[in-house]
Amino acid sequence: MTTSRPPAVAGFFYPAEREALEREVRAFLAAVEPDPDRDRDHPAKALIVPHAGFRYSGPVAASAYRQLDDRRNTIRRVVLLGPSHRVALRGIATTSADVFETPLGPVRIDRKAVEQALQLPQVREIDAAHAQEHSLEVQLPFLQCVLDDFELVPLSVGDATAGEVAALLEALWGGDETLILISTDLSHYHPYDAARTLDEQTTRAIECLDVEALGSESACGRVPTRGMLDVARRRGLAARTLDVRNSADTTSGGFDRVVGYGAWALEEREPLPVRRFGTRERSVLLATAHDSLVEGLRSGEGTIVSVAEAPPKLRESHASFVTLHLDGALRGCIGSLQAHRALVVDVAANAFRAGFGDPRFHPLSAEELPRIEIEISVLSPPERMPEGSEEELLAKIRPGIDGLILVAPGARGTLLPTVWESVPDPREFLRLLKRKAGLADDFWSPETALFRYTTESIEAPKA
Repeated sequence: MTTSRPPAVAGFFYPAEREALEREVRAFLAAVEPDPDRDRDHPAKALIVPHAGFRYSGPVAASAYRQLDDRRNTIRRVVLLGPSHRVALRGIATTSADVFETPLGPVRIDRKAVEQALQLPQVREIDAAHAQEHSLEVQLPFLQCVLDDFELVPLSVGDATAGEVAALLEALWGGDETLILISTDLSHYHPYDAARTLDEQTTRAIECLDVEALGSESACGRVPTRGMLDVARRRGLAARTLDVRNSADTTSGGFDRVVGYGAWALEEREPLPVRRFGTRERSVLLATAHDSLVEGLRSGEGTIVSVAEAPPKLRESHASFVTLHLDGALRGCIGSLQAHRALVVDVAANAFRAGFGDPRFHPLSAEELPRIEIEISVLSPPERMPEGSEEELLAKIRPGIDGLILVAPGARGTLLPTVWESVPDPREFLRLLKRKAGLADDFWSPETALFRYTTESIEAPKA
């Protein structure tokens, strides 16, 4: 016998009458402007969408669902996660139902995928967690209007870790036939300007895949969102902001207590610089670099770092560069090209050398220190580019992404990816690299080797 979960918020969050509901959803979709940044060769693997009443969040949600325009017949399974608002639970709850009903008709549950999810210890079958839950239900009419034949894996998320959510997403990841959908609203019941500030911070965290930066004020669905960002960071997905507004923007009123809504597409674009370090780790590295400069002024030596007290990721071996700027001008830059010690130690040593050992500059003074801006670049392991002529290698360089190392008989030099900001042309970039290695602009030989790497840039937020 087929078991069904009937709609709980039809007539409240969205119209209960079929024709009115379909008309409203299609009107939201039609009002979305064409997306010039959408790459049809790299479609969204996951979407983050809001879940309030349609009159409030419908316009924002529609910007996410328009990303599925040409995938109506491709997507066959939707893994849908949202926060549990009405039932307190530990872990993640799925359902025993065979279908979820809406005024547009039944949505079949992918029982095979549900059984697969139940193999994980953090997932349980709790129908009460779904009976009155709106965060999942309000997504279904949109899905029914933009997709044809699909099945649903409904998951209500309670007290869970990002790792527990991430493990579930990995288990159900699938291929092009599977869409991941994360349902969340943003800040709740703040004055308009305060809400805008909070939602801008959440936007930056999502765009940077910064799991640790999402706190209790960020989003009601921060737990499933954090799990999604964790997987995205490891799989090399890019988060692209589609729309961020709040209830005052979408309804033209009520500025005293607003709720924020956002929509993002997470896309499998390559190559992507993967952000490996969260807010705490970045703060520790910047403080370490600054402390090394302070200690250099005091004692003439860099700070001594306790590796055992550093966050685990900073104990790993990575190569880094530390760049100092004074009033916007370069004031020192020293680094390592190969990982050979704990990152936190590498940063401390390179900060000291950038301040007091760069032969292009005099040692840093106490008067200059308060005006110094620190930028840390953490390097990926260099990979050798294929052998070929200079023209062939120029065609393979990725502007804005690649740092380059040039190795020739008796010569060696590197340029960080940040140099692309001032030298955007690959040919000129390579010429500058040759000069840095002490070579002529027209130098090339069969023994010349190019290596490339990417960097994660860490610097203090601008005031």
